[in-house]
Amino acid sequence: MADKRDYYEVLGVSKGCPEDEIKKAYRKLAKQYHPDLNPDNKDAEARFKEVNEAYEVLSDPQKKAKYDQFGHAGVDPSYGGAGGAGVGFDDLGDIFESFFGSGFGFGGSTRTRNPNAPIKGADIRVSIPLDFMEAVKGAKKAINISHLQSCSVCAGTGAATGTQPETCAECGGTGSVRVSQRSPFGVVQTTRACSRCGGKGSIIKETCKTCAGKGRVRISKTLEVSVPAGIDDGQSFILRGEGDHGQNHGPAGDCVVTVNVRPDPLFERDGFDIWCEIPVTYAQAVLGDEIIVPTVDGKVSYNIPAGTQPGTVFRLRNKGVPYVNGNGRGEQYVRAVLEVPKNLTTKQKEALRSLDELMTDKQYEKRRTFFDRIKDKMNGK
Repeated sequence: MADKRDYYEVLGVSKGCPEDEIKKAYRKLAKQYHPDLNPDNKDAEARFKEVNEAYEVLSDPQKKAKYDQFGHAGVDPSYGGAGGAGVGFDDLGDIFESFFGSGFGFGGSTRTRNPNAPIKGADIRVSIPLDFMEAVKGAKKAINISHLQSCSVCAGTGAATGTQPETCAECGGTGSVRVSQRSPFGVVQTTRACSRCGGKGSIIKETCKTCAGKGRVRISKTLEVSVPAGIDDGQSFILRGEGDHGQNHGPAGDCVVTVNVRPDPLFERDGFDIWCEIPVTYAQAVLGDEIIVPTVDGKVSYNIPAGTQPGTVFRLRNKGVPYVNGNGRGEQYVRAVLEVPKNLTTKQKEALRSLDELMTDKQYEKRRTFFDRIKDKMNGK
């Protein structure tokens, strides 16, 4: 516990800052490190948990006051010996709980879970393949999902038609019972899950045949989804409420859709920029020419200047991938690749030799400087 970072440092705020500043900092960091936006990233997952832990304390006035006075010792009963905090009845309850269970009568709060409290459904994950252009432009796709849905026959109760779950007479619907137990400290009381109802607080005498008493059934269905323009390989988007249905009227989970983008034979993506290579002839490179360049929006004309060197890169503004937020797009970069002709005829070879004889070293800048460096080296310069 001693290696825990300061909660104010975790959120990037100063001690004594207003509540709205804490909330603003939390929202920013929670979005940045959210697991849905950082799949399979353990560092982001750890930071997300750290941010949530810090916000849970600093957003609660009572916890915040204890933390400001005693540090981590004021809000974590397992953190001992700091800030002069003594062990009170609540602390003793926590100690006994670790040995005998929860619910001791030492003045601490009895932490009994309500068996009928709403439970949010689990998230589900699917992946879909996309062509390069579908990822750039966005697309409508049909996806198949399988999730748990509330049973329509019993309305999620798990009981057969015409019946309802009955309150457990043993625990009175709480799902737990209090048990007295001798210990070195005397007789202590603990709360345990009710053995009769299994901690559910209710008993189903006749189960629904459709869901076998579980209240939910697994179904498969097809959804038509809109893939956002600009999404990249391995990224995800979320379909709210399309995960497993919740229990006890809890909200449904989400469906996280991850895309797998196939490579394109012409284009290569770098963030929101697009790269491609265009072969040019010797004459085009020397004399300059108007060439046709493919883009994700179709073909465009581009004038390459005379004396274009192999590997020269040209930029086409706003011809890259649209930003996912819809505000602008990247660039397209075109690399000129000089293609050397093969299988020349005798006449073509003679023409090239005649041209080469007319050229001078002054017209080959790189060639001239290269041989100048060789001469300097041989002369000891």
